[in-house]
Amino acid sequence: MSTPSQAPSKMSQALARDRLGAPAVGFFILAGVAPLTVTEGVVPSAFAATGITSVPAAFLVVAAVLAIFVIGYLAMARRIPNSGAAYAFISQGLGKPAGVAGALVAVVAYNLLQVGLYGMIGPQLASFAADNFGLHLPWGVWAFGAWAVVTVLGLLRVDLSGRVLGVLSVLELVVIVAVTVRGLSHPAAGGVSFASLSPSSLHFSSLGAVLAVAVLGFVGVEQGPVFSEEARSPKRTIPMATYISLGVIAVVYAAASWAMVVHYGSQVVPTAQGPDGTGMLFAMAPGTVASIGRSLFLTSLLAAALAFHTAVGRYMWALGRERVLPAVMGRTGSTGAPQAASLVQSLLGAVAILLALGLHWDPVSQLFFWGGTTGGVGILLLLTATSAAVVRYFWTKPGEETAWRRLVAPAAATVLLAVMAWLCINHFDVLLNVAPGSLPTKVLPGLFGIAAVIGAGWGLVLKHRQPEAYAAIGLGSAAMAHNITAVAAPAPSAAKTTRSTR
Repeated sequence: MSTPSQAPSKMSQALARDRLGAPAVGFFILAGVAPLTVTEGVVPSAFAATGITSVPAAFLVVAAVLAIFVIGYLAMARRIPNSGAAYAFISQGLGKPAGVAGALVAVVAYNLLQVGLYGMIGPQLASFAADNFGLHLPWGVWAFGAWAVVTVLGLLRVDLSGRVLGVLSVLELVVIVAVTVRGLSHPAAGGVSFASLSPSSLHFSSLGAVLAVAVLGFVGVEQGPVFSEEARSPKRTIPMATYISLGVIAVVYAAASWAMVVHYGSQVVPTAQGPDGTGMLFAMAPGTVASIGRSLFLTSLLAAALAFHTAVGRYMWALGRERVLPAVMGRTGSTGAPQAASLVQSLLGAVAILLALGLHWDPVSQLFFWGGTTGGVGILLLLTATSAAVVRYFWTKPGEETAWRRLVAPAAATVLLAVMAWLCINHFDVLLNVAPGSLPTKVLPGLFGIAAVIGAGWGLVLKHRQPEAYAAIGLGSAAMAHNITAVAAPAPSAAKTTRSTR
């Protein structure tokens, strides 16, 4: 029988507390969202794929839906601080098997987002080095260089990573604002029009595709509660960082895409669909600003990779702490970072790069674009389930929350997110830029169905084979004490023998 001394020490299972303020959490969110990557890549793709000019309005609509979602999401985070975030919320709202299913969906989705970024970082760095330094090396070499940086930073103190992301995020936003102002100050024939900012400009026939593309630009805004166990005053810090980040992102996206409509006028869609589509943003401000922006585009990709690496590492750490994954995943190193979980993320990133090289994939379209798009849809499915969990949880445990926070807003968000998730899956061919009904449109979304089934099945296995681990699912920091108590407690038969002896 195990003894108390065999249980993992608390220090080896605890993240470093009180290291992140609201700005640091906000920078992790902004880095995950990668505003420069979205405005440079996703916005032109939205114009090109949909053929309409109401992309700015689509960003505002999606931001409004997410603003409703985070009301209940943050209320749940205040009640249940857990680095597993959605995993813990679903566990306590919809049941433990559903929580494990949600956890695996989150791990798959965030990993797709993380490893997919190397497919863009590698070629971009290769091109930058060739143009500026005359270095001609394969994209895989540069991808592994970025991978090494993320691996090292992922093992260091989380506040150090937060400072790095803070500098990069501020620079990104400054450049986007400068380019946006330049674009608006040089309108095409016809002057400045506000029509593309109005939700009324969205037509039903094109609504699904444009919202599906726009929603991918906000993936990462949900990351705040992931850092609730490392934040100072998390009940205040996490909501502040989330609301401010969401507001900044919404304004930046809408303004930048509107500036493109104003600057290019009637040619905005043809330009996006042409060979120069990916350079639309910086073409509005040629010269020094554009040069700086192109350099920051590289750091934006690196920052996003670090942010997603950090987020998924904490999800896996939470699962290890609660014995859903092997216990070693729940250990932290001397820096307070989830060491084993971080190294697993690095291993998966290396495997993805090697796989793309070995199978001769196109790194941008098949690793970055397909991986990032699929991961974004997975996060949207996860948020939909989380919102439903919030409704059910507060229905049974209302506490002091108002009806708006615990029921009305979460219920409305559940319906709206479900519609948006359906639109994304229904228009997956548009998101991937492949033929309707082709194999990728079926296989890639199906990954999340497989992950959910495996997760729910594993939860049921734990229920019958490891009831102590099952009972700890979704408990967060309380799971550690629960597991230690379970290990230290005598087995029922032994207790019975003791009583009979007495």
